[in-house]
Amino acid sequence: MYTQTHLAQHHMTDLHTQAQAYRLAKQTKPERELRNRIGWTLVEVGLRLAAPAPASAPL
Repeated sequence: MYTQTHLAQHHMTDLHTQAQAYRLAKQTKPERELRNRIGWTLVEVGLRLAAPAPASAPL
């Protein structure tokens, strides 16, 4: 087999592998939704902890 043909074949295989990896990466959904939900929950909990306690009613 000619050297140039062999190198071109390896190059095409590499490009195919990269394209397949890109397609698989695009199909997976990032975990940002869960991360955002957890982040906002922590913010809400922090705001509740930082808020002054309501004054208790006299008995």
